[in-house]
Amino acid sequence: MAGNSRRRGAVRKEGTKKGPVIGSGGKRRKGLEGKGPTPRAEQRPGHPAQRRAAAAAARAEKQRAAAKKAAEGPEIIAGRNPVVEALRAGVPATALYIALNIDTDDRVTEAIRTAADKGISILEVPRDELDRKTGSAVHQGLGLQVPPFEYAHPDDLLAIARDSGEPPLLVALDGVTDPRNLGAVVRSAAAFGAHGVLLPGRRSAGITAVAWRTSAGAAAKIPIAIAANLTRQLRAWAEEGLMLAGLDADGSVDIDSLDLATDPLVVVVGSEGRGLSRLVRETCDVTVSIPMAAGVESLNASVAGAVLLAEVARRRRAAGRT
Repeated sequence: MAGNSRRRGAVRKEGTKKGPVIGSGGKRRKGLEGKGPTPRAEQRPGHPAQRRAAAAAARAEKQRAAAKKAAEGPEIIAGRNPVVEALRAGVPATALYIALNIDTDDRVTEAIRTAADKGISILEVPRDELDRKTGSAVHQGLGLQVPPFEYAHPDDLLAIARDSGEPPLLVALDGVTDPRNLGAVVRSAAAFGAHGVLLPGRRSAGITAVAWRTSAGAAAKIPIAIAANLTRQLRAWAEEGLMLAGLDADGSVDIDSLDLATDPLVVVVGSEGRGLSRLVRETCDVTVSIPMAAGVESLNASVAGAVLLAEVARRRRAAGRT
């Protein structure tokens, strides 16, 4: 082949434009070899799916950093109603932040007066600084700084319930990871006469500023405890004579047939997606469903918990009148 042979007359002169004067070393053959399977869209630099995946990873990292910061430092309760409710409930606040040039109303006036009466520092800050402190929450010009939440011991919940002179009513959450749902359940528990709320030590939201805000200060009115092992704690309460009723879309009884409502009771609310875990469901004495119209999706954790707690409270009131 011309260009490869060393025979006289077959060697190209150097500097010609006809290509290499010696062999290619197999580079042309390697150039024809495949490069393996095409990477997934999320792995191709510059692809829209890859940019979306990178943005999602950045958001997740930001949320983890915020959660870590929240766990290490004080929380900020944002919003006029939550701030006023927290001050009324005696939440151990350390500072009240007020945005500059805020439009005052009765809630702002009450928040300032209550904070001053309790000796809480009142600080005026630019609105963008309050945005940063509250994580861009809807603060309406008010933010209340509170120290990390102090949880009770699970044994304290039962002791408080028995000291109340009423049949114990406790609420346990099984894997509720949305702090808004947690705050809503805490608010419903306080509103319908529960004596305490139990959270698992893992795979659960905690009492953060978002939960404080959703509970509208109710987290200061009802004790909240953390169990190292939820199933073990539920079994311990069962041995103390409490009945366990778990919310489940395919429950063994519906809410209209819940005859355990007036007994010492633990209402167990499952997670937003999968509901009750297998071990917790097997531990419950009964699982309760809420009848709904055909074609309607199931209620979320906080709403379902509120419906069941309202029914338990109604039955207890009725039993007290008889």
